[in-house]
Amino acid sequence: MERIGVYLLGARGNVAVTALCGALAQRRGLADATGMVTAGPEFRGLQLPETGALVFGGVDVSSVPLADKAVRLAEERVIPTRIAHELRDDLRDVNTRLDHTEGFAFGALPRGGLLGELTRTEERLARFRADHNLDRVVVVNVASTEPHFAETPDFDTPESLMAALPKAGPGFCTNTLLNALAALRQGCAFVNFTPSQGSELPALRRIARDSRLPHAGKDGKTGETLLKTVLGPMFLARNLKVLSWVGNNFLGNNDGKVLEAPASKDSKLRQKDAALREMLGGGSFVQTDIKYVPSLGDWKTAWDLIHFRGFLGTEMTMQFTWQGCDSALAAPLVLDLVRLLTLAWQRGESGLLPQLAPFFKNPLDGHTHDFAQQMAGLYAWVDTVRATASQRK
Repeated sequence: MERIGVYLLGARGNVAVTALCGALAQRRGLADATGMVTAGPEFRGLQLPETGALVFGGVDVSSVPLADKAVRLAEERVIPTRIAHELRDDLRDVNTRLDHTEGFAFGALPRGGLLGELTRTEERLARFRADHNLDRVVVVNVASTEPHFAETPDFDTPESLMAALPKAGPGFCTNTLLNALAALRQGCAFVNFTPSQGSELPALRRIARDSRLPHAGKDGKTGETLLKTVLGPMFLARNLKVLSWVGNNFLGNNDGKVLEAPASKDSKLRQKDAALREMLGGGSFVQTDIKYVPSLGDWKTAWDLIHFRGFLGTEMTMQFTWQGCDSALAAPLVLDLVRLLTLAWQRGESGLLPQLAPFFKNPLDGHTHDFAQQMAGLYAWVDTVRATASQRK
């Protein structure tokens, strides 16, 4: 049995700690796998890695102990209080496998420049793999959203990128880009659960392809956008003309605070509106806004208004309100992605994985935003995996 490591970027954040608590609670029989796609009947019998057997590590700019963070999440009703207390020792153990990083703000340079930061990141990943005797490592980015940077020709090839890093100035790239680059250079798979730029850039795609490594992203699809990719196709199928689709998101956790910054908000909204605009085509007014409401904590409220035209030009509206716990919706998908990507990797699949499209707002492969079609693609892949396994028997 292979030993699979999961290295979380933003390991002390809400989503990461919720995912950790979920995996550890399942290992100890304290919780079931409700909310995990791979726990559904369609995935029974697949040789997926056991959630409880995953070896977790990671890095963060924060130094808050995981056990303390779990208690805070329990106070905010993100996880049950009982689980936060019963997992204290388990979380303290994982805490010893977390690295601390100074990081760097967009528009600044890290200590030793970008090449120095890349070297430190690669060293952390290599140490994590060696210290825990891991056969494979999946790096998952669940850190805060970063601003969008200009994709210059320096990002076209691995050679041009590596040549540019030593002399690059502030604003050349972000932490996410360097972490994705380090992961692929160290033979790790990469999952970008955020809207930040990462492994989709040509140079990194080339490294993944040449190294036979799988990668996926970007921006986990958990709430309002999930509903959009279900409801949008409904209007199209009924030949109803959507005139306007506007939404407001209210969020109070650290992600909400980070998204107060215009550059970070722009990076996020690029992904949130992309799916709907592509599905509806031109002629529809699509706009989403995000508001930071501190008192809401991890509980997000999204309100949407859809104005559409039907038969004989009759105009109508539909409204919906989505209220959910942001981290409790995202965390199980992180575990799903690790399991599915690892299975694909073990089967020899590499590069972008189109079957993982239903997990992302702006999937890097998959060629549709229609959630039902995306899930059909995932189920078709599952059928192929089963058929291959049967032939080998």
